[in-house]
Formats: sequence, C-alpha cells, structure tokens
Amino acid sequence: MDTIFDDLSQALRAPRLDVWRPLHAIALDLAGKLFMGVAIGLGVGLGMAIAG
Repeated sequence: MDTIFDDLSQALRAPRLDVWRPLHAIALDLAGKLFMGVAIGLGVGLGMAIAG
C-alpha cells in the first residue's frame, strides 16, 4: 500500500510534459510567415504605387 502512495506522490511531483508545445511552435511559425508575407506585400505595393 505504501508503494502505491509513493508512486502517486512521485508522479505528482514529476514535471508535466507540455502537450501543446509543438502546436504552439507551429502556430507561431505560421503567424510569423503570415506577418512577413503581409509586410512584403505592402512594401511591394507601396513601392509600385510610388514608382508609378
């Protein structure tokens, strides 16, 4: 019986794995690519508008 409680207390003290970490990394990467695409598009559009 003591070993069950020892295992439970060890499991509760163990660091938890973040399951959402890969999803957050993918979402942050996609958001960065979207922002960069919008910035480049605006830059090209403004450059073309100024040029002519």
